[in-house]
Amino acid sequence: MRLGCIADDFTGATDLANNLVRSGLRTVQTVGVPGGPPPADADAVVVALKSRTVPAREAVEQSLSAATWLRRNGAEQLYFKYCSTFDSTDEGNIGPVTEALMDLAGCDFTVAAPAFPDNQRTVYQGHLFVGDRLLHESGMRHHPLTPMTDSDLVRVLQAQCRRTVGLIGHSSVAAGPAAIGERIGRLRSEGVGLAVLDTVCNEDLVHAGAALRGLPLVTGGSGLGITLARNWGVEPDTAAARLPAPRGAAAVVAGSCSEATNRQVEHFTAAGLPALGLDPVEIASGADVPGAALEWAGRHLGEGPVLIYSTARPEAVRETRRRLPPAAEAGEMIEDVLSRIARGLVGHGVGRLVVAGGETSGACVRALGVSRLRTGAQIDPGVPWCHAVAEDAGGVPVHIALKSGNFGTDDFFTKAFDVLGR
Repeated sequence: MRLGCIADDFTGATDLANNLVRSGLRTVQTVGVPGGPPPADADAVVVALKSRTVPAREAVEQSLSAATWLRRNGAEQLYFKYCSTFDSTDEGNIGPVTEALMDLAGCDFTVAAPAFPDNQRTVYQGHLFVGDRLLHESGMRHHPLTPMTDSDLVRVLQAQCRRTVGLIGHSSVAAGPAAIGERIGRLRSEGVGLAVLDTVCNEDLVHAGAALRGLPLVTGGSGLGITLARNWGVEPDTAAARLPAPRGAAAVVAGSCSEATNRQVEHFTAAGLPALGLDPVEIASGADVPGAALEWAGRHLGEGPVLIYSTARPEAVRETRRRLPPAAEAGEMIEDVLSRIARGLVGHGVGRLVVAGGETSGACVRALGVSRLRTGAQIDPGVPWCHAVAEDAGGVPVHIALKSGNFGTDDFFTKAFDVLGR
């Protein structure tokens, strides 16, 4: 194993695995820490956790367990992957997990590199941009669990860390690996333990990847995954993305309420395709929402892809929230229903499944009994098709795409099946 990766949610794991495969690394994603060794042919392993929004102590424990397994199985470098929009609170979990992994790896310095230019996530002078908007002006300011109201990542990260946080500015990054190395040396001499890395284009990622070759630990979004393979002499190879032929019906389960997923739901419904919206208030009432949804789906699965969603616009979410338990409890309630629907869909013959939303993806993968995913071809930046066995849905093989709520073009829910083949 060249690279051992720890992702703080399931869509983040597939996002990173996608870029590693595109770079030529044969990549396997596991659901939690495996009980046995990794596949012999895996160049990289991505351990998918659900640690983004749990208490910081739990996130640290989960991440250390994953890192210990990865190091024991030969990982030459660790990679802590979090969202490209730096989803976190003042308490963490990015800072506490990073520092715990640094202690484990005996690492006195590492970087925070969330940028992913292919998905319009860039960092300049330590400030994170989503497209042409600062992070705190983007849709992330409305996130129900991790609202991002500050775009200055040095300031955000310093609030979470005991080590001093600095900046590797764009003038150093653009000048190349040697200049990045010199800047790291100066920061170390000043007692800085972590540094936010400016990145505005993929060339910056190439420079950074080369400069970070000797670090025991790197942290960031999935962007660095495009370039790290070069440090082991690996070049892009389409064979790394080869999956078995697809089978079965097609379905989408969407739980994210991000702006991107809202547009994707609207695009799907505007096309006149079968779509069923779920009512969170009805779910809270104890009604058999999964049963009704699966009965509806059974009438439409032969008509092309079907969509079942709880996605809603921010104003609707706010109104519904006033009638439901606290946000975290309501989120878990909806995730549970969507995951039961996903398992039922696969049991009804769905062999091609798209899941939108990080928390929703984690819940669905666990409900299906998936323990390992082989990463295949990219649908959109950050989102590949994967292949797995759904042990808790009859042990059938399934192609599954786990999409971060913020990712994908407006036509993603239909384009995905065109990429895989109908």
